[in-house]
Amino acid sequence: MSKIALLGITGNAGSRIADELLKRGHSVTGIARKTDGAAAKPGLTLKTADATSADALAPLLSGHDAVISATRFAGGPDAATLIAATKKAGVPRLLVVGGAGSLEVAPGKALIDTPNFPAAYKPEASAGGTMLAGLRQEKELDWTFLSPSAMFAPGERTGKFRVGGDALLSDAEGKSAISMEDYAIAMADEIEQPKHPRQRFTVGY
Repeated sequence: MSKIALLGITGNAGSRIADELLKRGHSVTGIARKTDGAAAKPGLTLKTADATSADALAPLLSGHDAVISATRFAGGPDAATLIAATKKAGVPRLLVVGGAGSLEVAPGKALIDTPNFPAAYKPEASAGGTMLAGLRQEKELDWTFLSPSAMFAPGERTGKFRVGGDALLSDAEGKSAISMEDYAIAMADEIEQPKHPRQRFTVGY
């Protein structure tokens, strides 16, 4: 089983990814500015750090098989920081909990650029697009950026979803959604059976 360092352990997505990894027998080091909200669990080690500092992060990442970043984009570590910390720690893989805003709704047209995209979400979505662009410049580290569907919220763990590339996934009724629990399955699957090296991919119903 793998040793995974998880940034953003106390967040909605991060906590569910940790649960999925622990359920599969992996060991997880959960890292956050404040870990008070994370419950102690077998296989989980909690560490406190400022994820925007590569020098502060690197020692905590050392010795792991992969790093997962589930932090916010706006105000969180940028691509350069994550890449530098992961490389400095000697960890071979970096996986990022992405956003849906940069997914394409038509060739060359991102979801964030559509008329009905909520203005309140634009700063975070824009920062997510910048993160992806930064990762795409990286040619050495094995990175993966996993975008959820447009509706991304706590829900049911079904284990049934579709996998796509750079295009937004929608069902027959035009709804684009994935539960955080099913998203966590996709992230754990990618850890165990890597299929998207230096790529972005997405999941949805």
